[in-house]
Amino acid sequence: MSVRILLCDDHVVVRAGLLALLGSTPDIEVVGEAGSGEEAVAMAAKLKPDVVLMDLQLGAGIDGVEATRRIAPTGVHVLVLTTYDTDADITRAIEAGATGYLLKAERPEELFAAIHSAAQGRTALSPPVASRVMDRMRGAAGPSLTDRERDILGQLGRGLGNREIARALFISEATVKTHLGRIYSKLGVDTRAGAVAVAKERRLLP
Repeated sequence: MSVRILLCDDHVVVRAGLLALLGSTPDIEVVGEAGSGEEAVAMAAKLKPDVVLMDLQLGAGIDGVEATRRIAPTGVHVLVLTTYDTDADITRAIEAGATGYLLKAERPEELFAAIHSAAQGRTALSPPVASRVMDRMRGAAGPSLTDRERDILGQLGRGLGNREIARALFISEATVKTHLGRIYSKLGVDTRAGAVAVAKERRLLP
């Protein structure tokens, strides 16, 4: 029995490439393509595929995490296929019900294997993602933040930019940038939004 797949990616070229790649293996059948989160939710309900191959960033409308949250309870397995591997993205996707999380840089054989694992309800994670998950489990609280880093993180949560944070805390912008670099490293993120998301998740914000 072949695994029935629904593709969800907002880039037509990416979908075409995946369609050609998956079409090269006889035991995987692509039954539909969606270009948005809303379309994926509707098509998953209609087509009832074994696995939805889901990107996280889908342009306008709901993102891949929200689409996963709506699809997963129906019994359809969702395998995230994305370029994003921050702790915040991984956590949000898994908490939304994703069966697996794969990076687009993986080799085709690994993608095929992950699809078959997801179809059977088994967790499928890219090695870098698995390492990050294990690191989080080993030290769920993560490295402790200094008082100054917590202050800056709190200002980030209020939506302030570097200049505003510097003024609020009576420090230089260069100092703010230095602290932000340390915060990103400790939280395992590389963006301000990612830092705020992880901080909320770990209840680090006042």
